[in-house]
Amino acid sequence: MLNIFTLDNGRLDRVQPEEITARKPIWVDVIAPGEDEREWVAKTFSIILPQAEHLRDIEASARFYEENGELHVRSDFLLGKESDSRSVIVAFVLSNNVLFSVHDEDLPVFQHYRLHSHGQPDLIADSHDVLIDLYGSDVEFSADALEEAYAGLGGISGTVLNNTLSDKQAGIVLADIAHAEHLNGRIRRNLMDTRRAVSFLMRSKLLAPDQMEEARQIMQDIDSLDGHTAFLFDKINFLMNATVGFININQNKIVRLFSVAAVALLPPTLIASVYGMNFKHIPELGWTHGYPLALSLMAISIVLPLWLFYHKGWLK
Repeated sequence: MLNIFTLDNGRLDRVQPEEITARKPIWVDVIAPGEDEREWVAKTFSIILPQAEHLRDIEASARFYEENGELHVRSDFLLGKESDSRSVIVAFVLSNNVLFSVHDEDLPVFQHYRLHSHGQPDLIADSHDVLIDLYGSDVEFSADALEEAYAGLGGISGTVLNNTLSDKQAGIVLADIAHAEHLNGRIRRNLMDTRRAVSFLMRSKLLAPDQMEEARQIMQDIDSLDGHTAFLFDKINFLMNATVGFININQNKIVRLFSVAAVALLPPTLIASVYGMNFKHIPELGWTHGYPLALSLMAISIVLPLWLFYHKGWLK
């Protein structure tokens, strides 16, 4: 899929491929390109779009470099704000004042930016502005995801600190904490990758003074969000330790109950061990159903404690 944009009074205007002869584009956003689309881009702009296998190379020399007058940048963008979200690699190529972006899936950051930049005039001057603005939008998206992660941890805090947790509830809370930790780590990694990309753009000396200032502001925002992710990691560790502490308390209660029961049954066990059945007059010896009764009592003494333990939740 091709999204081709030209500049109209400082805002993006989407055009069809057949219209670019009259209006030069500044941004070509390519989503999961097929061979026909790759050939069209190569023929029209004399540029070879990166292949999918090339996007996965994490070496710095492959993620940020200049070649034949082209600037190549590989960056990760979050696909969503959910705990099971993942990152999608986007390849940027700046060539002849045209920005090309290649990615396998459409991203919320790109969707929002396409809508936002279309409605505001005098927002964009060239393709460099588009690239810087995309990274700025990515940082804002990460900030929103962090806010949602913090709100989720607030709900978990209320559950952990204001209630007596059962083992089942503690298991659910631990799963929620693990999801929050995964999302926070994903956001932190995304911010680190964005910092590296923006730093490379600043060193490339291609940015105008106002674009350089915007890049510095993005770096400051990343620094503040980086500190916030560290705070969330501390909060996650606290909640994890508190939840594990409640689990240990519950287990200690069960062990204490068994210890009390063992002590209470020790004297009868001792007396039975010393005297056994060594009495001359035992009325039960003459009962016809005495043996089945003894077996039944044995079975009841096994089933009744197991039933009690099951309903207490100690066997789950």
